[in-house]
Amino acid sequence: MLGVVALSSVSVAQPAKSFYDFKIETLDGRLMSLGELRGKKVMVVNTASKCAYTKQYADLQSLYERYRPQGFEVIGFPANNFKNEEPGTNEEIANFCSATYGVTFLMSNKIDVIGNEQHPLYRWLTTKAENGVMDSEVKWNFQKYLIDENGTLVGIAESKEKPDSNRIVEWIKSGVLKK
Repeated sequence: MLGVVALSSVSVAQPAKSFYDFKIETLDGRLMSLGELRGKKVMVVNTASKCAYTKQYADLQSLYERYRPQGFEVIGFPANNFKNEEPGTNEEIANFCSATYGVTFLMSNKIDVIGNEQHPLYRWLTTKAENGVMDSEVKWNFQKYLIDENGTLVGIAESKEKPDSNRIVEWIKSGVLKK
């Protein structure tokens, strides 16, 4: 009698890419590798100029200025995915951010953060099979994704949580993100 041996291979899901493997185009048209941010804590936030949360630009800028010397970066990703709250061109967005809020932190060109045209970085941020940590959904403008110094997604702050909340500041200082 012949026996049949079934072999199965079990694979552990590994992230397809790390945060540092992505490239973005900045508002001024420069192609930038996120690998340039290796070793820094990063807040990734989808932004909009005509949103109830738009005033968070001021908080983001203040937080950036305060903690940049300690290796903290902010990247704004303008997106027009929620109620047409970011209708401007890249140039209009750059002018608005600079003139209205004095933004000096890194800003990407305008992208989609949800839907069929979702930017690959946002697909990584929202898909556990890619980031190795969690699934999530971008629910509104000014949702914040927090990336540690190793390029690992460590958490999310919803739109209503201010960028300079005690929880986020504590994470920047200590590396511990409380729920």
